[in-house]
Amino acid sequence: MRLFVAVWPPDDVIDLLARLARPELAGVRWTTREQWHVTLRFLGQIAPADVGEATDAFGRIDVAGAGAVSAEMGPATACFGRGILQVPVRGLGELARVTVEATAGVGQPPDDRAFHGHLTLARARRGRGDLRSLRGTPLAARWKVTDLTLVASTPHREGSRYEVVSSLPLV
Repeated sequence: MRLFVAVWPPDDVIDLLARLARPELAGVRWTTREQWHVTLRFLGQIAPADVGEATDAFGRIDVAGAGAVSAEMGPATACFGRGILQVPVRGLGELARVTVEATAGVGQPPDDRAFHGHLTLARARRGRGDLRSLRGTPLAARWKVTDLTLVASTPHREGSRYEVVSSLPLV
């Protein structure tokens, strides 16, 4: 089972994202409202026998230590290379830090680079499509983060399907 830890924007932010123009571009797959989240830590493929350990580690995340968390999206779309259109999300650094601290011994090793929150809007197939012309579209919102979630990801030809395995309320 592929697992990751994420936060999800509230409905009003999802509605804002849904109003973004999605032009038909060869080789480009747009993400859907069910997929819009910010990953704080990707655990990777977890053996069925180790899912309990991953859930236990998730439950030990010191969400109180992160304090009140407010996420700020935008101010505009950006690109990661040519093939990923995203919108930056700030304000989640401390929550990401305590998440990595609690889950470092589970799944694949944590990234050794600084956390840069983002929400993925579209992906171009390798060698097809260039999303750079779509960067810079104004898109901004702020929200109070109320929950941290452990999510299972199932690959699908139309984009991954997600299921919340566990949730921790934030104070």
